[in-house]
Amino acid sequence: MSNKRIIRAALLQATWTGDKSSMIDKHIRYSREAAEQGAQIMCYQELFYGPYFCQVQDTQFYSFTEPVPDGPTTQRFCALAAELNMVLVVPVYERDGVGVYYNTAAVIDADGSYLGKYRKTHIPHLPGFWEKFYFRPGNLGYPVFDTAVGKVGVYICHDRHFPEGARALGLNGAEMVFIPSATTRGLSQHLWRIEQTSHAIFNTYFVGTINRVGIEGPDDGDFYGESYFCDPRGEFIGELGSAYEEELVIRDLDLSMIQQVRDTWHFYFNRRPDQYSALVQDTVSVG
Repeated sequence: MSNKRIIRAALLQATWTGDKSSMIDKHIRYSREAAEQGAQIMCYQELFYGPYFCQVQDTQFYSFTEPVPDGPTTQRFCALAAELNMVLVVPVYERDGVGVYYNTAAVIDADGSYLGKYRKTHIPHLPGFWEKFYFRPGNLGYPVFDTAVGKVGVYICHDRHFPEGARALGLNGAEMVFIPSATTRGLSQHLWRIEQTSHAIFNTYFVGTINRVGIEGPDDGDFYGESYFCDPRGEFIGELGSAYEEELVIRDLDLSMIQQVRDTWHFYFNRRPDQYSALVQDTVSVG
């Protein structure tokens, strides 16, 4: 008898349509297509229903905020998840009360129930990525959600440069970590195939990472796509998504590999947390 535990997962790297309503409609259409192909879980790109507006500092983009989970987008995708019997990871621009905004991903189970949210923790603020103008740093830690298809964590874009949160997701039991992003061609592009595969290796879980694609936004950002899944050995599952075209990426993940790899590479077994206290200090001395 086979011990395989196969989950079919989907990512959508999408071009910007020019308005929120049609962007939402596009994602609904692709979600139905993914479901028809047997996908059981799907993640959308960072701030999926808008452009990546952080290339400039402009208060007009605050209008994209919505409460989570009571806002119209989260509620609409709760209904869609129930219709398709599919777990959804839905990155949105969250409004939490008056004038408090977060870069957030809602996690919705296959029966349409809202399981919770992750708020982006590490917020960059430099030319082309003026994110502290738009988002507070996340304050919910690194939750892992027990979904119909397995234990799911989320990390968002700039977070991927920090190993600590990726490790926390593993320690919290994640089997699949989704990393929705908005990353343009340039200085960090070569890291795209390194960092997420490294998180998968060191923490022995699957990673599904998604990047926007195409020219968009107020400053004509050129997003390079190349969304992919990788396994706990850090190996790509199938080809990477296109560097230039919109694409629905669907792959089969054998979650039974997680324990096999953990039994081979004892990365958790051999951890020495008693030696790591200095790593969480503002100034460290490791000499």
